Amino acid sequence: MTLFSRLHRTALCLFLPLSVFAQTKGPGLTPFERDTNQTATYAQIISWYQQLDKQYPQAKLVEIGKTDVGKPLHLFLLAADQMFTSRPDRVTLLINNGIHPGEPEGIDACMMLARDLLKANKLPKNVLLAIIPVYNVGGALNRGVSRVNQNGPDAYGFRGNARNLNLNRDFIKAEAQNTQAFQTMYQSLKPQVFIDNHTSNGADYQHVLTYFATQKDKLHPAVSGFMTQTFQPELDKILVAKGFPPAPYVNHPGDTPENGLIGYNDSPRYSTGYAALFNCFGFTLETHMWKPYPARVRASYAFDEAVMRLCEREARTILTNQQRANEAVRQQTTVPLSYTLDRSKVDSVTFLGYEASYKPSDVSGLKRLYYDRSKPFTKRVPYLNNFVVDVHIYKPRAYVIPQAWPDVISELKRNGVVMQAFPKDTLMAVSVYYITDYKSPQRPYEGHYLHTGVKIRTEAQQIQCYKGDYLISTNQATNRYIVETLEPQGIDSFFAWNFFDSILDQKEYFSGYIFDDTAAELLRKDPALRKQLDEKKAADKAFAENANAQLDFIYRQTPYYEKTHNRYPVYRLN
Repeated sequence: MTLFSRLHRTALCLFLPLSVFAQTKGPGLTPFERDTNQTATYAQIISWYQQLDKQYPQAKLVEIGKTDVGKPLHLFLLAADQMFTSRPDRVTLLINNGIHPGEPEGIDACMMLARDLLKANKLPKNVLLAIIPVYNVGGALNRGVSRVNQNGPDAYGFRGNARNLNLNRDFIKAEAQNTQAFQTMYQSLKPQVFIDNHTSNGADYQHVLTYFATQKDKLHPAVSGFMTQTFQPELDKILVAKGFPPAPYVNHPGDTPENGLIGYNDSPRYSTGYAALFNCFGFTLETHMWKPYPARVRASYAFDEAVMRLCEREARTILTNQQRANEAVRQQTTVPLSYTLDRSKVDSVTFLGYEASYKPSDVSGLKRLYYDRSKPFTKRVPYLNNFVVDVHIYKPRAYVIPQAWPDVISELKRNGVVMQAFPKDTLMAVSVYYITDYKSPQRPYEGHYLHTGVKIRTEAQQIQCYKGDYLISTNQATNRYIVETLEPQGIDSFFAWNFFDSILDQKEYFSGYIFDDTAAELLRKDPALRKQLDEKKAADKAFAENANAQLDFIYRQTPYYEKTHNRYPVYRLN
């Protein structure tokens, strides 16, 4: 236990949930309640929910699939009427815990919250509460002290899963079995509201609790307007009343947060960005790493409970807004693919910070940042949280995807996309993309060389489709998922995540000593081609001095050059 933790535990006991001190021994206490610098192990977590399942008919623990470590992924459902499926007259609130098991506050908070709701018989009648006890099971089993900047608990899980994947970057590529199970469960529940519980790692400040909501400019206005104008203000009032004045997640452009905060651009690879594709608004809770662990658990409890009660109070509006958004998405004609921060619009928020300064490092002797806790401040700081679309496309009437890409087809089906198989071989007039440029990093990111800056050109072609290929109409509530994954310029498209990299390989080439004569004959017969070559030589000195590049230029204009090279294998019907 750190010195900081020992100094603060006694004072903080006054602010813990009443359930923590209802009794000091015996059944009914979580491992955290028995020792507030402990977090439950995987075995203790599952055993806890199994006991609640046996004790209360309003609770049900189910296995929703396998994880990469071989153990099951669990979901704990709480329903006042003992009906454990989503219904159009009831909000589904999904809470995810332990996606990063080294950030375990939500795990312990939800164990207590579930018990307290059941014990007091205070489950909301119009909310189905769905809790993932621990999402990253492999990481939870890999227990240690890997977070050097964190103040407790004594031991906890690891950020990476059994494949060393960061699961909060996997919600589109879905390589982990955890993610595949999550997607299947998500499409069954179709939640309206989502929480992902985390711990921050960054600047020092007074707030125990910060959070970011789904990036508002990505949501349909019916959902976004309600979230920003009604739900969040009420949530913040509740948190202040509970002793946890919130701030936006501390994502800052300068050295310190007092220079201003920037909203988080949660693309679909993240949990809340994935949920947004289906008109579900979400919150990523970030308790502060250096606050004592009991305070962080209590903050998580307060946040999750407050969101649940607001879902109960605003259920009808939440349901209506998602239904409106789903219908609008079916008919939407343009779809955004990427966003950029609008720096021309600056708001401000109240921030409770500590004065930052610099002093010589005891290690290097060079200047280092530190925060002076004897100098707290409260001030308004700039907040940039407006994003504008920088790339969008016109939605096609449908997409065609060949059966040769089963991994992509499986992803689409798992995420609720309705597809029709061609009943016979069919020649189709389609619009095709050619990838003309892209950038890839030198080192992998989450096991991939993620493509960015994708450039395309479009061409009309006749494509032979075969029995068993798929047609995907874009009149679905899942349109945003369909478009943002299938359009190659999407920030988290399947192309970006390397699902289609084999099209980037050229399969046939020419032998220069033979093709040189063929090229000369082609130039004699085609003055226009000769003119193109001469113009490029005049404009590009390196090209003019490279004989093979000139042959390749001519080769690409001939019928010998393969039409499938760089041709994106998902076709558009416009």
